[in-house]
Amino acid sequence: MRRIYLTILLAGIILVFAAPLKAQVSLSIGFNLGIQPAWGPTGYDYVENYYLPDIDVYYNVPLHRYYYYSRGGWRYSSYLPSRYNNYDFYNSYKVVVNDKRPWRNHDSYRNKYASYKGQHDQQPIRDSRDSKYYVNKYHPEHNNWVKQQKHENNNRNTVQKGNDGNRNNDRNKAYKQNNNQGKSNKGKNRK
Repeated sequence: MRRIYLTILLAGIILVFAAPLKAQVSLSIGFNLGIQPAWGPTGYDYVENYYLPDIDVYYNVPLHRYYYYSRGGWRYSSYLPSRYNNYDFYNSYKVVVNDKRPWRNHDSYRNKYASYKGQHDQQPIRDSRDSKYYVNKYHPEHNNWVKQQKHENNNRNTVQKGNDGNRNNDRNKAYKQNNNQGKSNKGKNRK
């Protein structure tokens, strides 16, 4: 009987703690705005890859890698080869492709997004004034945003500590008053 009770208790504890973990994992998978490059377009909370139609290159956001075709196959690197040195990331069009390996369907993507070559009408994250992009460490306002977050957290903590302190002071006063009354009652009863 005791073993069954312990098993049920353990299963309950696991279920209670497993639910928040599942929620945290799905949240981190559905949001990567903080790691997108500053030249990425605004409007996307999650991006797996960018397709750069001007140069037929993919950029994988989570891995920070470029995928480009060279010598008969797809290669990857943290940096683009020198032939792309003059490419302007901030003023070129980027297509969000949430496919794990888009280069495997490159012909399809190239045909589908060919009309975006030469377009320069996207706002990059760097130039956005929407505060949700300040979480991105490459945004020019990121450091100010971090300071503001720390300041707000300190204020919240100070208010909470202050309230707790007042509560404790009230408890101490009540305790002292009760003890003083008890002492004075004891003195009165003795007579």
